[in-house]
Amino acid sequence: MSLADVLRAVKAGGATALVPYLTAGDPSLDATAALVRALAGAGAAAVELGVPFSDPVADGPVIQRAAARAVARGVTLDGVLDLAGRLRQEGVHVPLILFTYYNPVFQMGAATFASRCRAAGVTAVLCVDLPPEEAADHKAALDAAGVETVFLAAPTTADDRLALIGQASTSTVYYVSRTGVTGERADLSATLAVEVARVRARMPDRALLVGFGISSPDQARTVAPLADAVVVGSAFVRAVEDAPDAADAVRRVTELAGTLIAALEHTTTPSQGVDPC
Repeated sequence: MSLADVLRAVKAGGATALVPYLTAGDPSLDATAALVRALAGAGAAAVELGVPFSDPVADGPVIQRAAARAVARGVTLDGVLDLAGRLRQEGVHVPLILFTYYNPVFQMGAATFASRCRAAGVTAVLCVDLPPEEAADHKAALDAAGVETVFLAAPTTADDRLALIGQASTSTVYYVSRTGVTGERADLSATLAVEVARVRARMPDRALLVGFGISSPDQARTVAPLADAVVVGSAFVRAVEDAPDAADAVRRVTELAGTLIAALEHTTTPSQGVDPC
């Protein structure tokens, strides 16, 4: 099944999929493995594994701190791919979306990276600072390896680029719900419903992940009718940061996932055009 098929199966069951984000290696790779297992067990439809990077320009302070901690502990793209493979060997079957900046991928090389992703059981790759116009080799290598590509669209994306982004993304596009970086926000964009409708009109066959700034059950519930999946990142990363130890991090993350999943149950479909704002 494609990533879109997995997300749409949740939608067909009357809910909207939750996709949590974790910074891999914070507080350790072993802890991240336990957190992914917990999230899969709690009902997350997929998990985003963030590759820590020294200059995470798309991320807000919570994820920046997590990336800095993981980088300081020596966590690399190699280690995150090994982690993904270990999770598959342990029987974790939910889609794993690798969230990375391009520099580590470039250093590894497109063909080697794609081969490693396939061997590790990575479902899809979102290379956050690589636009589709410059991603031909990257996409070709992943396509050949059977690994999906996901590209970003934003409120500022022009209509012609939306079509290009949809074509470049294998089955799923990540829509950034507002301008700026990742992080917990007090409110959502007042024009989000209109923006998402514009995106869907130009890529009707692509599933939409909607993220950036979504952190609370109320916000997730509001976005749910518009999205095939809601991505929550900083709230999970903060839960890990605030935990005194790895066991408590698992408890906090599991509780947060349960609350968000409950908020996403019995949601209407995107085609119904619900305006949440």
